[in-house]
Amino acid sequence: MPTSTARTSRATEAARKRREKLRAQGLREVRIPDTRSPDFAAEARRQSLAVANSPMAKEDQDFIDAISAPWDE
Repeated sequence: MPTSTARTSRATEAARKRREKLRAQGLREVRIPDTRSPDFAAEARRQSLAVANSPMAKEDQDFIDAISAPWDE
């Protein structure tokens, strides 16, 4: 039977591999996008440009403005 230290080492290694796999997918361990990733920045820019260049951009912004509270409140 493995010792406690051997089990811990295997568990630590498994966790490290899992974190590396997630990072390679652009995720953090809690399964949220890694906002520090260049891929995240590129995708955010792509989506922002798509919204800004949409034929509905003005209507979309009007909606956001209508439901948003002023920053100084």
